[in-house]
Amino acid sequence: MNAQDLLPADTMMGTVMLKVGNLDRMANYYRNALGLVDVAESDGGLYLGRAGERLIHLAPAAGLKLPAPTEAGLFHTALLFGDRADLAATVASAAQVAQSAEGRYVGSADHLVSEAFYFSDPEGNGIELYFDKPRDTWDWTVSEGRRTVVMDNAPLPPQQYLESNLTEESVTNQQKSAADVGHVHLQVGDVATAEKFYVGTLGFERTAGWHGQALFVSAGGYHHHMAMNVWNSRGAGPRKDTLGLGEVLIQVPHSDEVGALAERLEGAGIKHHHTGRELRFEDPWRNKLRVAVR
Repeated sequence: MNAQDLLPADTMMGTVMLKVGNLDRMANYYRNALGLVDVAESDGGLYLGRAGERLIHLAPAAGLKLPAPTEAGLFHTALLFGDRADLAATVASAAQVAQSAEGRYVGSADHLVSEAFYFSDPEGNGIELYFDKPRDTWDWTVSEGRRTVVMDNAPLPPQQYLESNLTEESVTNQQKSAADVGHVHLQVGDVATAEKFYVGTLGFERTAGWHGQALFVSAGGYHHHMAMNVWNSRGAGPRKDTLGLGEVLIQVPHSDEVGALAERLEGAGIKHHHTGRELRFEDPWRNKLRVAVR
């Protein structure tokens, strides 16, 4: 792929929109478990975030059903924290809420590039809470001309992590501390089609794979801005209109990059709506994507 066909190095993920069946219950979960605060209301929906940044958009969709676990859609939304203390504060609050059966704790892992804890919300949407280790500690390998970041699933004991990193200050200032959508992980029908779309057309670079079952992609040498797997959804076709993932926002710095992507989508025969500063389209499984100027 030519450099001009790549997303810019300072591409970032933006707000993830979720279609929800019970807005009040879901909003309370994201407030109480993840320490998010109300940022804005729009069309009956609610934007929640940190430090003024819109991270999650809850859009009411009471008439829709929950998706089956084997369908394409959201695997998890990953919220990135600036230091271990801020991460620990949110892991602690999410774990406490999970004890009341609102949401669920799923697990934890040291991925070598990051430290991550996994939860699911009351409607089954996956959540990752994580902290990035310094970039100069990430290992990269080159094989057959392809650069791959080294990641793993090493043990990360939650209680020990909280004892080492949780501080009174991080708990007190939880809602004031910043967080970002670091990456978004999807369930798809097959990895080859995902790579053709997300790398070959959209313009991410492949950073890692996992036994033909998962793909990790990024811009600018990040470990991954998006990922796709078939662990639950191998062979899944286009999505139905269900609760769960509504839209993923990808943010680029300039309108030129939006225009260049519109040309790539046009060349690939992918339907899209281009306003100049914003581009809307779907991936092969009808996951809705929006690329906009930050």
